[in-house]
Amino acid sequence: MLNPCLIVSIVRKGWGDTVLEASMKAGAHGGTVVYGRGIGRNEQQRVFGIQIEPEKEIVLTLVPRDISETILAEIVRAAELTAPGHGLAFIVPVDQVAGVVHLVEAPET
Repeated sequence: MLNPCLIVSIVRKGWGDTVLEASMKAGAHGGTVVYGRGIGRNEQQRVFGIQIEPEKEIVLTLVPRDISETILAEIVRAAELTAPGHGLAFIVPVDQVAGVVHLVEAPET
């Protein structure tokens, strides 16, 4: 993959599949969902006086840089990330990639 980057999407529990579907619709080849927990300013919840840490789904999507902004925009739309407490997504540059043989372009001979 030439000039790859990683889109990291941290969304509410149950929304990982929505992010995966949106990213693939926009041109990604797939993604990985990792489960986590955390809390933000707009998510502070208490049950019987005990602080609850909401569960999260973290979606990692490796994509070519030239389509990363298009994919990110589709993720933001599908996961409703413009609303407070719905999550966030960001793009990280990637220097090297291994293990994505199906995405690596053959060198010119």
